[in-house]
Amino acid sequence: MLKLYFDLMSQPSRAVFIFLKRNKIPFTEAPVALRKGEHRTDAYAAINPFQLVPVIDDSGFKLTESVAILRYLCREYSNAAKWYPTDSKAQARVDEYLEWQHINTRLSCAMFFQHKFLLPKMFGTEVNEKKVADFKKRMETVLEQFETIWLKDKPFLAGSQVTIADLLAACELEQPSMAGYDVCEGRPLLTAWFKRVKDSFQPHYDEAHHVVYHIRDRFGGKAPGAKL
Repeated sequence: MLKLYFDLMSQPSRAVFIFLKRNKIPFTEAPVALRKGEHRTDAYAAINPFQLVPVIDDSGFKLTESVAILRYLCREYSNAAKWYPTDSKAQARVDEYLEWQHINTRLSCAMFFQHKFLLPKMFGTEVNEKKVADFKKRMETVLEQFETIWLKDKPFLAGSQVTIADLLAACELEQPSMAGYDVCEGRPLLTAWFKRVKDSFQPHYDEAHHVVYHIRDRFGGKAPGAKL
């Protein structure tokens, strides 16, 4: 049986977790607590030498990187194939976003969250307002591109159908909410898209995001212990 190594605080981990659940692909859960440094152990390095999550182990075949994992699952499981179209041009549209997102959606949202909330919480340090402002500016540029380019005249990122591109994007865009930033505010196209994506993956979307929702509601973007 397939095994998933994951932490639900990790955006790509949530995407793979949701995808497996949504497509009823049997898997064994193998949580890796990043906050406890479990990914830094020698035992985990033997599973993933990069010491990151997620990882899948499919009967001895180990695979890292969420994009590669999701593509693999779409190829290996017929009931999951619809999320990554086989038509060359349609697939290229999905790949176009997947290549773009690494230094745009993923980088800007993750770095804003880390500098505004996670690092001050972990180390009890002051918020570096300059870095927060820089990453916020980059993130807002990405959000503007989401509405004016990626969602222009279409309901999903790659066209008329929801794909793995949308799932990965939604999980990344949840991250800033824990730092008190609502990506949907003032962005009606993104708001409508977000609802369509969440609806496509419920109830597993909310299940995977329960930790995110808890942190968002409990702390309201203010890192406890930080020197503000």
